[in-house]
Parts: sequence; C-alpha cells; structure tokens
Amino acid sequence: MKENKILELLKKKDCTIAIVGATNDSSKYGNIIYRDLKNKNIKVYGINPKATTIDGDKAYHALGDLGFIPDIIDMVVPPKIGLETIKAAVANGYDNFWLQPGAESEEIIEYLEKNQKNYLAYACVMVESR
Repeated sequence: MKENKILELLKKKDCTIAIVGATNDSSKYGNIIYRDLKNKNIKVYGINPKATTIDGDKAYHALGDLGFIPDIIDMVVPPKIGLETIKAAVANGYDNFWLQPGAESEEIIEYLEKNQKNYLAYACVMVESR
C-alpha cells in the first residue's frame, strides 16, 4: 500500500523494529538482520517463541509481549507463519509491515491491501537502512 511510509519510518531517529523470526542461528537471516540493524543503532526487538535472548538481548515470544507497538514489524519467517502472525498483529492494531524477501506471498499482500495496512515487500531492510 504505502511503501514510502515504511521507508520514512525507517529513517526516523528513534525507529523501533520488531523482527519476527529473529534467531541466535548466525547462518539465518533472522540473526543477520537483527545484528545488522542493531549495529546501525536501530532499536530492534527479537520475536521468537522459542528464544529467551537474541544476541544477548531479551527476546519476546510474541509481538504482544513487547508492551508497545513498534514502528515497523519486520517479517523474517516463511509466508505460512507470517500470515498468521500478521493477522493477529492487524487484529491488535499494528499497521506497518516489512516483508523480507522470501517472507512475502500473494495471500499476505492481498490481506494487507484489503486491511489498508502499510507494507514494503521485495526489499531487504539491511540494504534500505544503509
């Protein structure tokens, strides 16, 4: 829908990003992206139902555990998992989604369009945040 809005949010000085699919496995993008954004001094929050920490930081089992709505929800999970997470997030008032390459699907994009949510797909947050 409004991909410019997502890029504007990313440029905000105090941007907060929840990374759904953050992991401690350094070979996976959920870890690479988490560390990359953290090293750029972007405030990141790892969302992983099985982790207690990500890169030494507190991890959250679900978006709702954060206690606030982050500026951007960065999806780094397969579309099947992502769709369920996004549906729950939309039901709880979340508006801004970044679909990392491989996390998008026609079904997710149609759902976000239908619900008039801001999203960016087919772009990597590590590249766009340079």
